[in-house]
Amino acid sequence: MKVGFISLGCSKNLVDSETIMGMLKTGGHELVSHPKDAEAIIINTCGFIQSAKEEAIRTIFEMAKYKKQQLQKLIVVGCLAQRYKEALIAEIPELDCVISIREYPHIHEILAQLLDGKILTPYAKSERLLTSKPWSAYLKIAEGCSNHCTYCAIPLIRGDNVSFPIEQLVQEAQRLAESGVKELVLIAQDTSKYGLDLYGELSLLKLLEKLNEIEGLHWIRVLYMYPDEIDEALIIGMSKLPKVLPYFDIPMQHANDHMLALMNRRGAMKDVNALIDRIRHYHSDATLRTTFIVGFPQETESDFRDLTEFVKKTRWDRMGAFTYSPEEDTPAYSYSGAVDEAVQQQRLDVLMQLQKQISLSKQQEMIGQTIEVLVEGRDALKGTYRGRGKANAPDDVDGLVFFSSPRNIELGSFVQVKVTSALPYDLIGEEVVPVKL
Repeated sequence: MKVGFISLGCSKNLVDSETIMGMLKTGGHELVSHPKDAEAIIINTCGFIQSAKEEAIRTIFEMAKYKKQQLQKLIVVGCLAQRYKEALIAEIPELDCVISIREYPHIHEILAQLLDGKILTPYAKSERLLTSKPWSAYLKIAEGCSNHCTYCAIPLIRGDNVSFPIEQLVQEAQRLAESGVKELVLIAQDTSKYGLDLYGELSLLKLLEKLNEIEGLHWIRVLYMYPDEIDEALIIGMSKLPKVLPYFDIPMQHANDHMLALMNRRGAMKDVNALIDRIRHYHSDATLRTTFIVGFPQETESDFRDLTEFVKKTRWDRMGAFTYSPEEDTPAYSYSGAVDEAVQQQRLDVLMQLQKQISLSKQQEMIGQTIEVLVEGRDALKGTYRGRGKANAPDDVDGLVFFSSPRNIELGSFVQVKVTSALPYDLIGEEVVPVKL
């Protein structure tokens, strides 16, 4: 059958989508890019916060319109399907099937019956069909989360943390490298907890050491590292692995001990400050990224002031923030002391404006420096290129590097770029053309 696939939400969801698409393609189905051409459409949904749920529902109804044409099957999978399966079935009759995440071990059987009966490879054995740029790919090293932050529905949706074996991950990374992937981005809900459930000890460094040996990989980047599990051995170990970037994505969520306790975030602020000092001591070129929640229940002006002072002191290289989204069935949903939405938005605006100033200052410090850039696009009219440096993750958060060059450069190449000017989130420069001997 001709199948259209829509993947919503985070990079972890994207890996699931690529696995299902790989299953379909090897099973003989044709993947199409436009819904008007599809006989079946699968929507991989996000159900993390209210805005994501609204986007998923809106997408379902938009795709349901194609049932007036040649669309025969409309299928929903993913987080929303896991969290609200019965409600979706009851309230959206246009849906032909809702497949929860817990049903993924049998999704090959379910899809085979729904589509045209062709035998499909089981989910756990299916090779991914990469949908991102061919030189960069995500490697999901664990599923679920055991942190149980009071605002987060992820453990309800995906269960507790389950790490994948090192051997399995190394084999997948080798296949990706053989297919042309040069940048490997490790993801999980909490990458720093990797291996604790499987080996009885934190094993992220052991995994990185194995991945660092894979021929063809040039950059290895780690996202979603929780502060209380980043020990000195990991920090020092990363500094000794040439392919592992000094990129520390540490979702803090707040900077006040009382608020962190309400969120069930482990570790005191004094420990976080010591961690940041330790990272910058061993990695002079470290990139520090974080996220914060503003307007969490009971957050006072004093609590928010602690947050802004922490941001000023730390001067994060990258920072994102969002207002608190109450999620049913989480402990924080019943907390007293709700913060007015207008106040939440005002605090968010203040925080992001502060970070914009910090980001511009740090970007301007890059002027005159030469950095390595992974080339990802070209503006044919202007003759300029765009790419990402070591400090830019591929998730549309960190900004880009725009640069000129007198020569034609193959996309997916690594080049040296001298930074000539800076914007709050992007850098501008010119290639340092290699001299031919």
